[in-house]
Amino acid sequence: MSASAAKLKPSRAGARGAAPASARLATDAQTFVDSHRDEVNTELFGITELCHEFGITLRALRFYEDKGLLSPRRINGARVYTRRDRARLALILRAKAIGSQLSEIKRYLDLYGDHGEGRSQQLSYVIDRTDTAIAELEKKRAQIDETLAELRVINASCKRHLEARRRTSTPSN
Repeated sequence: MSASAAKLKPSRAGARGAAPASARLATDAQTFVDSHRDEVNTELFGITELCHEFGITLRALRFYEDKGLLSPRRINGARVYTRRDRARLALILRAKAIGSQLSEIKRYLDLYGDHGEGRSQQLSYVIDRTDTAIAELEKKRAQIDETLAELRVINASCKRHLEARRRTSTPSN
């Protein structure tokens, strides 16, 4: 147990009116996080704090952890996230927003390494991935433009035929 974690006061189990164990753990973890806010080069975040900041659920954050995308510390059983975890979460959500699969995201994050030694490989991977995605989207756009043009021709032709039918079926005065 780290010296910082030792500062946490254990809560009394079984005390009348005591909060449930999960609430105590969350309180202990938040106390730990709050106690380290001012330390140089150390910024920690609680699970609830990250969920609120990024607009995701606790379940989603735990899912990313289960998939090996995040590795929070544990303080008395509660998850505590570092600045690195927060940055990884931002990248995960951004990559998901552009349609990346979790396996691709994990591969990208794993390229980074523990100290950024894989940054060049990460950048190359992103260049390859985005070049491919851009080419696919441009192909889809061309197909959509072609389909729209064809639908416009069909629509205009049908309107002309309908108008011609109406003129011929309307009795003259």
